Amino acid sequence: MKRRYFVAGLGMAAVWPRVAAAQPAGSPVIGFISTRSPEEATVHTNAFRRGLEEMGYFEGRGVAVEYRWANGDYSRLPSLATDLLRLQLSLVVGAGDPAALAAKATGTTVPLIFVVGQDPVQSGLVTSMNRPGKATGVNFFTGELGGKRLELLCAMVPAAGPVGLLLNLHFGLEVAQQHRKAVATAAKNLGRELIVQEAATDAEIEASFATLVKAGTSALVVQNDPFFDSRRSRIIALSSSNRIPVIAHIREYPAEGALMSYGASLSDTYRQVGIYSGKVLRGAPPDDLPVLRPTKFELVVNIQAAKALGLSVPQSILVASDELID
Repeated sequence: MKRRYFVAGLGMAAVWPRVAAAQPAGSPVIGFISTRSPEEATVHTNAFRRGLEEMGYFEGRGVAVEYRWANGDYSRLPSLATDLLRLQLSLVVGAGDPAALAAKATGTTVPLIFVVGQDPVQSGLVTSMNRPGKATGVNFFTGELGGKRLELLCAMVPAAGPVGLLLNLHFGLEVAQQHRKAVATAAKNLGRELIVQEAATDAEIEASFATLVKAGTSALVVQNDPFFDSRRSRIIALSSSNRIPVIAHIREYPAEGALMSYGASLSDTYRQVGIYSGKVLRGAPPDDLPVLRPTKFELVVNIQAAKALGLSVPQSILVASDELID
């Protein structure tokens, strides 16, 4: 088992409560709102539960969890958040930027624990990384690694053809544009033409791949976005059938057949959210729990996918890889 590392904002360690506050009568209730769907998010919700268990809370035995899933449809989040926060909750978990912001927008005073990709200070979720206020969690900031992903992908796919970038502008326009800029800069430095496709629906994903195929795209970077994560099985199937190698931000892509990924462990991120939730249930004020950021990133390569695509894995990638899936 690999060990993952997280640091609090500006390097501060998370503060443990010295004395656990008395819990209200009956089991505490956690509200869990996610941009994704329950089936494809199972590995991560299980990691969240493991974090809770490390703090002594077992779902169904000592704590209840109420789930709300947007299934990739961000427009549903405001009503889901409003419905969820009508309940008598001890805290709410916002899984993904759109979900966390929807929960925040309700004006709830319930503590909010989040996992987000964009800067939570800039988005208004917290007042600062070290003293975050009523909300805290993990800033899973792997979108900043888009240029690095393209470099790794081009090391695997040395062909001179254009490379693609799949973006979702439906939520987080500024973040998507920053991602586009990072990948575009890397493409220019590598001397590769970049073809950008935008998708926020299933039909648009299909149309994007059709355009990429027509343009002779030799490789594709997928933006880290909850909608794409919820549709990763379809993205992987399209990349395989059209022979377009894909790199994404989390291990789950190559684990399910994509070529590679580079980023922090999303499972460990959800586990940290579970731990923070347990700390709050034990009486820790969210303001005493600095926002965490990952400090270790993993490169995962699917060897079978490479063989199917007719690619050889260069020594530099073999040496740098944290995991080779065969």
